[in-house]
Amino acid sequence: MKRESPGTDQKALQINLDPGKYGTFAEIGAGQEVARWFFRVGGAAGTIAKTISAYDMLVSDAIYGPCERYVSRQRLQSMLEHEYALLLERLDVKRGDSTRFFVFANTVAARSYSRQDEAHGWMGAKFQTAPKSEPSEILIHVRMLDRENLQEQEALGIIGVNLIYAACCYHTDPETIIASLIDDLTRERIEVDTIKFAGPAFQNVDNRLMSLQLVTQGLTDSAMFTAAGEVVQAADVLYKRPILVERGSFRPVTKVTIDMLNCAQAQFVQEPQSQGEEIVVLMEMTLRNLTGEAGVIDHKDFLDRVDLLGSLGKTVLISNYARYFRLASYLSRYTKKMIGIAMGVPSLREVFEEKYYTDLEGGILEAFGRLFKNDLRLYVYPYQDPASGSIITADNLRVAPHLPHLYSYLLENHFIQSIADYNDAFLPIFSREVLAKIQTGDSAWEIMVPPQVAHIIKERKLFGYHGS
Repeated sequence: MKRESPGTDQKALQINLDPGKYGTFAEIGAGQEVARWFFRVGGAAGTIAKTISAYDMLVSDAIYGPCERYVSRQRLQSMLEHEYALLLERLDVKRGDSTRFFVFANTVAARSYSRQDEAHGWMGAKFQTAPKSEPSEILIHVRMLDRENLQEQEALGIIGVNLIYAACCYHTDPETIIASLIDDLTRERIEVDTIKFAGPAFQNVDNRLMSLQLVTQGLTDSAMFTAAGEVVQAADVLYKRPILVERGSFRPVTKVTIDMLNCAQAQFVQEPQSQGEEIVVLMEMTLRNLTGEAGVIDHKDFLDRVDLLGSLGKTVLISNYARYFRLASYLSRYTKKMIGIAMGVPSLREVFEEKYYTDLEGGILEAFGRLFKNDLRLYVYPYQDPASGSIITADNLRVAPHLPHLYSYLLENHFIQSIADYNDAFLPIFSREVLAKIQTGDSAWEIMVPPQVAHIIKERKLFGYHGS
């Protein structure tokens, strides 16, 4: 059912006319575009206790404390905490019994005469759901995609109003909060790639599921969280660092999963471009990896897989990048250092299927131009044919009859590399067969997965395990 949503001006006016809501607006960068909506629609005196815009860095530091980066979650958090404490200090005695206080804040780097690189920012709301209650928070990171500064400011104002309205009116339904963030906007204008809920209103919310919602609802194409389950903004993890990625369904993680990654990493660290660098290792699941036969995502199953990867200390990337060249473009947004992708022979064979590139004017050549930009490397784990027992590697893989010269070029120039020093005892392990053994009670699966993975599967009875 389509959700009926008021327009931006209606949202601002509705909040202005509610005598139970009162708060502060603190905005740095791109003007005071959010507060402007509330002033423009009328009745702002009923909502706005204060607006502030500490543009100068020294002034900002004097108010909110020093900060390494001014457009960061750290700065946003300090703005929210400082302004909320002031709001209560000054107004709680007078009107705290009947008022739900809130603070909205943002810190933004928009395009300007002197700055033409990516426009992005952090914004958040710290708010009460009832008078005298402990506050809750919603924090988001946005990318502004308009080409003109004036349009960026307009989009920023709209999403700010949407965030405040969602905090006030949708706080019992986090999925609706996410959906409402781009009301009166389009995905071509703005992207929300990080969201974090905190506080008593969201005590049962798992932020990893909310990250997944950002992707499934189309507000972004990717989301990331650490082994500890902490939602993180991609730039904070990937910025100017070499990156190695392994894609999979991880249902479950097997010894092949780990052997493939370890072997690829051993080769990756020896590349001249990545020697001596601190490498980021990501385990990526696409929406296709997560979607079941019924076409829906089982949230428990998703969290189970993430927990298994977390137990191995892995950072998880959720993406809507079915094709590898789109994954490469995403990673290249944050780093010009070397990128490696670990995959099996079946995945490499798919990469050379031209049917996946019919929407590109340049077909497979355009896709490969995007994929292998910036010296990207594919590290390919061998495949053992179950019927014949023969081992297929990147070196002996056969591609379509008209593509061997292209394949040879990539192989000879080391864009595609066979993984060396793999454990041949692991080659007969296939995750679908491991899953089948788990579900049928065949204990042979236990030696096919890392010990800590086997322990968690048995302890929590994951993936249909029903043993003792």
